[in-house]
Amino acid sequence: MSKRIVVDPITRIEGHLRIDVEVEGGRVRNSWSSGQMFRGIETILKDRDPRDAWLFTQRICGVCTTVHAITSVRAVENAIGLEVPLNAQYIRNLILCAHALHDHIVHFYHLSALDWVDVTSALKADPAAASALAESLSPWPRNSRRELEAVKGKLEGLVASGQLGIFTNGYWGHPAMKLPPEVNLLAVSHYLQALDYQRRANRIVAILGSKTPNIQNLAVGGVANAINLDNDATLNMEKLYAIKELFEEVKAFVEQVYLPDVCAVGAMYLDWAGYGAGVKNYLSVPDLPLDAAGTLFDLPGGVIVDGDLAGMRPISSFGDELFRAHVEESVAHAGYEGDWQKHPYDEELPVPAYTDFQEGGKYSWVKAPRFEGRPMQVGPLAQVLAGYAAGHPLFRKWVDAAVGTASSIAKSQIPLAALHSTLGRHLARAVRSAVLAELGLKHWGLLLENIGKGDLEIWNQPVFPRGEVRGFGFHEAPRGVLSHWVVLRDGKIANYQAVVPTTWNAGPRDAKGQLGPYEASLVGNPIADPERPLEVVRTVHSFDPCLACAVHAHDPQGREVARVKVL
Repeated sequence: MSKRIVVDPITRIEGHLRIDVEVEGGRVRNSWSSGQMFRGIETILKDRDPRDAWLFTQRICGVCTTVHAITSVRAVENAIGLEVPLNAQYIRNLILCAHALHDHIVHFYHLSALDWVDVTSALKADPAAASALAESLSPWPRNSRRELEAVKGKLEGLVASGQLGIFTNGYWGHPAMKLPPEVNLLAVSHYLQALDYQRRANRIVAILGSKTPNIQNLAVGGVANAINLDNDATLNMEKLYAIKELFEEVKAFVEQVYLPDVCAVGAMYLDWAGYGAGVKNYLSVPDLPLDAAGTLFDLPGGVIVDGDLAGMRPISSFGDELFRAHVEESVAHAGYEGDWQKHPYDEELPVPAYTDFQEGGKYSWVKAPRFEGRPMQVGPLAQVLAGYAAGHPLFRKWVDAAVGTASSIAKSQIPLAALHSTLGRHLARAVRSAVLAELGLKHWGLLLENIGKGDLEIWNQPVFPRGEVRGFGFHEAPRGVLSHWVVLRDGKIANYQAVVPTTWNAGPRDAKGQLGPYEASLVGNPIADPERPLEVVRTVHSFDPCLACAVHAHDPQGREVARVKVL
């Protein structure tokens, strides 16, 4: 006999998401992903100056501000064929690396770790044994017995007070929780340390972007960071070396804490390497450009179909025709009028057509993007697999190291195919963090080297032609492929569309009945306790949902749109 479970809202994400699953025989047999808000930012942009679009698109989300800003200026630059000075490319790249490192650390420790870590179990841990285990995995200096004793004491105080604060409402004692007390204690300790290291990554964004969130230094054609190494008011040696030091500190945390933690958790939940694969079509785009035209990159991108890494087709430039020609969005089961599937350039602003949840009809505000007619999974796993398939040396290095560490802890050889899973998405995010930490320091060196040659250029003047031009910009954001599509007419925005990572992953079925990645990934997952569906949350969280990017509530009268109780 089947049982219907509705998780609404899914918490520890950005935005409002509802997940429905049918469970039979302790397994998920069917699922529906439903975004609970309507996005209207494209309406606001119509008829505006395209040089201002990036300031508005940052407000699509309170978390993904930087990524929408950079993608917006790239879209406009693509439309008018404008190149960007090398210094501007490197400064943008440093911001993107730092923003992603901040985001990935926050995601694992503060948004997802509590799906796997039983905090109250840490009270039973032996700090000396926990320290010995940690030292066997890495040389991180803050894994001492004394520090772990202090963390355990702090946790005991929280529990005794009855006020668990950040650890309230966890799945403590759930039958799907199985980490030893010592690993739980380590995880709690690193959870607290991660609060500091994500902040250090974000300081880099603030130094270069003037503030964060909502950076202020971008411009169509480059950046506004004046370079004068001898002037306190500009980008100078003091600021550049502060950035380098912060990158080095975050790099150490990623390599010695974050990556080993993910390997250890994965090895101890190895059965979860068999759950959550879902859609094995992957889409990623290249990033961290190394030239003014956007034809050489330090991060690879490509298209993988049915998990076939050998058949990966690369996406090679900011003007790549493979990407430009094959992105479409379907509203067959999204809450808008019609049943169309269109290319972003051809989309009109969607007309809301709200209905109550209709299992076979319209049940989400999120549209369903398709690439060559297929649902695609986007995110760190897509980029890691593309990088591995392309033979990228850093992705090869860190994937092999991570799989080797996890295999050693599990005392069993873990195949690369295990990455197609809930755990694989977490491991890929940690691997991508290690790669970005190295590349952040590389691009810092490239910026200094270019300045040392006497090049201080940061901006090229945009010129907007009469008539119509079209352009798209993309960025491999922390949650995956983000693209903006703009139609300019006589120098004004005639049409603007954002196709975001969570739209790709959280989208509903299309007209052919093809499930979106969230929906497909839940089918087959075990459910130990239908009253506490932890396993549903584990898999959904592994995508790092950002529903605020995928959908938006917009009420021009300022009236209350919804009231949500956060559990």
